[in-house]
Order: sequence, then structure tokens, then C-alpha cells
Amino acid sequence: MAAKKVPFNVMGKVVVVTGGSGTLGGAICKHLIQQGAHVVVLGYRDESVVKRLKELAPFGTPMGLAVDVTDENQMATVRHKVLEKWGRIDVLINAAGGNLPGATIPPGKSVFDVSIPDLRTVIDLNLMGSVVPSIVLGKTMAEQKQGSIINVSSMAAERTLTRVFGYSMAKAGINMLTKWLSTELAQKYGDGIRVNAIAPGFFIGNQNRALLTNEDGSYTERGQTIIDNTPMDRFGDITELNGIVQFLCSDESSFVTGTIIPVDGGFSSFSGV
Repeated sequence: MAAKKVPFNVMGKVVVVTGGSGTLGGAICKHLIQQGAHVVVLGYRDESVVKRLKELAPFGTPMGLAVDVTDENQMATVRHKVLEKWGRIDVLINAAGGNLPGATIPPGKSVFDVSIPDLRTVIDLNLMGSVVPSIVLGKTMAEQKQGSIINVSSMAAERTLTRVFGYSMAKAGINMLTKWLSTELAQKYGDGIRVNAIAPGFFIGNQNRALLTNEDGSYTERGQTIIDNTPMDRFGDITELNGIVQFLCSDESSFVTGTIIPVDGGFSSFSGV
């Protein structure tokens, strides 16, 4: 009798996660390694990567590397080390990103107060930080004729969210990167390579907690505005991204490419009326 197929199986898949030492990437790493994947954690600082590896150690034996994901040579080193250990790269999850105060427009300021250097840094990290890994590691997928690239977009890519000027432009670029690269790779290297993106809604983490909640746990004005425009009437839990990520990693998504999938409690579909 043939063995029963396990749906959404990622057992044994080699998954590289940029930003794996961060909140979003770290949650994805933990979930996938618990599902039996070989996880490669990429982070910018040695100490944050080491900390993440210690957290993941009870569930498997991940690889961890501290790199600048916008640096082509450093990403080439990642490719070499991953192939040396496992011989293939099945999935790339581009979760590296971030923001800087100078690239945002706080209350009482305007776009003309923005820091151009900070703006360049934020766009470089959030856009080129996905472009470079996709090109360097995607080349291996092209050679394999198999692989899945998963980018991380944002609600800020499609709707004008105040304040996050540089981040919004970069994430809009992620959407086009996803559509463009999915077409390029499928047409030239076959239907075994897929490129998709998830677009998280609003999740409370250390980075945005003070922006969305008050010390007593109530919502700030911005936080309440988001809730008022989210039909599910709540913020998301970071673990609620795991299901769609595992689907896109698995063979069950073999005919899915070029999509940007919202995970947002209905925020992107609500008109506010």
C-alpha cells in the first residue's frame, strides 16, 4: 500500500529566511523547522542570529549566518554554504526589512522634512534586500528548475498609509518585483519555479507597539483607526502568517505564482463605509 501523502508537506525542504532573526522571520523559522524543514536563518547582527539559533535548537539543527542581504557577494557566500551543506535551495523567504525615523513623516512634519539618506537606506533594505537574494539564490532555483520565492509585501503597498513614506514606496516595489520575477522565471526556466508575496495586515510587535497601543493597553488614535477599518475587529497574531507561508512553500501551491496574498483580517477589502 502506498504511503499516504501528507498535505502541505515541507519536510526536508531547504528554506532560507532573510530577516530570520527578526520578529516576523523568526516566527516563520520556528514554524517551518517544527514542520521538518531545514532552515537557514539570515540576520544582520551576529548576536541576534545566535539568539535565534538557540531558540530553534530544541526543534532541529538550523544554519545561521550574519549577512547584509543587499550585498551580492555576501549572498553568494550564503548560496555556497547552503549548497555545500544540503545541495539545493528549495525556498527563499524574503522577510528582511525595517524602517528609520528619518524616512517617516511624524505629526507636525511634512514630506519636505524627510531625511534623504534615511529614505535611501529604507528603500534599499526593504526593496533591494529582496531583489539581491532573489537574484543570487534564484539562480540556483533556475538551475534546479524548481523553487519557491516568497516576498513580504504590506498594506502600505496598495493603500496610502500616512507617515510610512519610504517603507510604502519600497513595498510597492516588492509587489512589482513579485509579478515581474514570477513571469520571467516561469517563461524562461519552467513551471517549477514560483514567486509570490504575502501582504500582512497589522500585527502588534515591539517595533510598533507604542504607535498602536497606550500604556494601559487601549488603542492609540492610529490603532483605533486601523481596527475601525479591519472587518475582523482585531490585530493579527504573528503566527497567523504561518499557514499561508507553509502553503506557498509546499507542492500544493504548484500552480500559484505572481500573487500578492493579503493576511489582514479584511483590511484591504474594506472601503471604510
